[in-house]
Amino acid sequence: MSKMVVRPATADDAAEIARIYSYHVVHTRASLELEAPGAEEMARRRAEIVRRGMPYLVAEEDGAVIGYAYANYYRPRAGYRFTVEDSIYVDPARTRRGCGQALLAALIEACLQGPWRQMIAVIGDGDNAASVRLHERFGFREVGRLISVGFKLDRWVDCVLMQRALGAETMMSTENTGTVDSSVYSID
Repeated sequence: MSKMVVRPATADDAAEIARIYSYHVVHTRASLELEAPGAEEMARRRAEIVRRGMPYLVAEEDGAVIGYAYANYYRPRAGYRFTVEDSIYVDPARTRRGCGQALLAALIEACLQGPWRQMIAVIGDGDNAASVRLHERFGFREVGRLISVGFKLDRWVDCVLMQRALGAETMMSTENTGTVDSSVYSID
């Protein structure tokens, strides 16, 4: 039996990340992106997230990348600097085998090491019950639903908003002075 390993993504993973994401862009409503970016663009996106000090992970089995996950700032304005949004994509041939769980567990653990206090999941298709259940298993709760905010594959798409605290004290506490690179925010 092969063992799954979750590790930080590298630039060398870009082609496999692009392959996995391409499937979701072309065939699902998990992403509301309409054209699949290539490996070069996915490498650029990964490098930007890593430059910000955010985690970007891959799951690997038998030397093959079978899924990836990352955290990015929930919104670009500085007031949101302690809130991250997670993204998880799994190779469609490897679903329901624990890859998403392993990636989300590792991503949450990585975010617990940083200054972030809340994690948001924006599930790009309100009918994506598997993603909702996955997030619920890790303590996310639905906090809202945006109705018909996207249109893809000939259908209007709802987005489900889910949230979890990062650390037991963060839901009620208002004091955290962790440092975050403020140069990545717009000033409005």
